[in-house]
Formats: sequence, structure tokens, C-alpha cells
Amino acid sequence: MATEQELSDFLKGVEKRAFKRSVYHVRDEEAALDIVQDSMLKLAQHYGDKPAAELPMLFHRILSNCTLDWFRRQKTRNAVFTTMSDIAHGDDGEDGDFDWMQTYAADGTHETAQSAETLTQRTQLLQSIEKEIQSLPARQREAFLLRYWEDMDVAETAAAMGCSEGSVKTHCFRAIQSLSKALKAKGIEL
Repeated sequence: MATEQELSDFLKGVEKRAFKRSVYHVRDEEAALDIVQDSMLKLAQHYGDKPAAELPMLFHRILSNCTLDWFRRQKTRNAVFTTMSDIAHGDDGEDGDFDWMQTYAADGTHETAQSAETLTQRTQLLQSIEKEIQSLPARQREAFLLRYWEDMDVAETAAAMGCSEGSVKTHCFRAIQSLSKALKAKGIEL
């Protein structure tokens, strides 16, 4: 069981590296500070009673999970606000008030229907991809998300997963093969 001093010393020793790692991932210093702070709090609250030797592995796993959560929140936030701003501003370049009724009025224009159709297709495609990612075996999914979602290199992914670099490469290859096969079966070519 780690003492308070051991936990404090560990957190002091890892804070700069963790911040640098987070900045590289999220490319936003304020967000990186929040992620590191949340990770440190979670480690102290939930795993402070673990042996000091286990703290590094636990912290890096928590940091990876907090980073992944941040990306998920950003993806959702960006999808919602980008779509809303596209609708609100349109292509007419007017700076006037936005009228929802005018946007959704059935005036017979093909452009509005086409953009709605495109948006629906894009949403369905993303849902299909997410469903297939969720159906991957746990280790393949973890390797795939760390490498291609969090943009970690092979060595970082191996360290976060607690396995060899060769295992990361194998898991990623198998995940890509499975995703490709499943999506092709649905008629989706990427």
C-alpha cells in the first residue's frame, strides 16, 4: 500500500510528462491540464491504497481513458455544433436572423433535400462503423482506438496496454481486417 508521501512523490514526478503527453494528443494546453488533473484525482481517489509499484501502470491507464473520454466529448460537441452552424448560416451569406421555419419549409428545392439525405447517410455510416468497432474483441478495440483514435504510436500504445509492440501491431492488423470485412459485407467501401 502506497503512503501519502509515495503517492505525492509519484504525482509530482509524472505531472510534466503526463502534461506533455496530453498536449501532444489533444493539442490544447488547457484541455491537457484538465485531463491530467482529472487523472491524478482519479488515481488518488480510487487507487491511492494500491502498492507504489502499481501506480505508474494505473495512472497511465487512467490518463489514456480520460484522454479518450475527452475525444469522445469533443466529437459529440463538434458534430452537434458544426451541424447547427451549417444549418444556421447556410450558403446565402446573410448576417440577418436565422429562421428555422424557413430552413425546413417545403419549398421544393432539391439542395435542402440532398443535404438532409447526405447528412442522414453520413450519420448511418458513422453508426455502422461505431457498431463494428464496438463488436471487436476488447484488446483489438483498445489497440485500434489508442492507435487511430488517440493517434498514439506503437510504443505508447504498448505501454498503455501493458503488452509488446508486436502484440499492438497484431491487434491493430486484426481489427482493421475485421472492420474492413464487416463494412464491405454491408456495402461500405472506405
